[in-house]
Amino acid sequence: MVPDLSLPSKTLLAEADRQLRASGVRVTASRLGVLCVLLRARRALTHQEIHDDIPDLDRVTLYRTLDCLTEHGITHKISGDDRVFRYASHQNTPQAVSSHQHSHFKCTRCAQIFCLDESLSAKQLPDTLNASLQAILGTGYVCHELELTIKGWCKHCAGLSE
Repeated sequence: MVPDLSLPSKTLLAEADRQLRASGVRVTASRLGVLCVLLRARRALTHQEIHDDIPDLDRVTLYRTLDCLTEHGITHKISGDDRVFRYASHQNTPQAVSSHQHSHFKCTRCAQIFCLDESLSAKQLPDTLNASLQAILGTGYVCHELELTIKGWCKHCAGLSE
């Protein structure tokens, strides 16, 4: 069930194992495999894209695995305009995991979703938005969750791919 990991990717397996253990999640082959796929990805992936990478993994097990990883804050789920959920790992940011306080870039042509720098968003955007809420709506309004999506074209769709 664990994807074929080449030598450089063995560090992904170690990182996936570390994240599962740090979150108190039981380490299983399916959880390791799914998390490795998400850690390797440079963008958020759909259930189907993950299944394509691990075809031997039962679809129901994959859904349950994604739910478990999301519930424990190891990954997060992003809803696209196409009503398809996409999943991304919280790479090396255990403090920001549970709050899901960061932004995304969504390509409006190919529907790929990329997580933006979590360090900026997790620390600065909620404070900035809370101050704006207070200025616009008055005191008493507090932002407790932030979902910011910037829409545009990825470099491939814009014709700028390398």
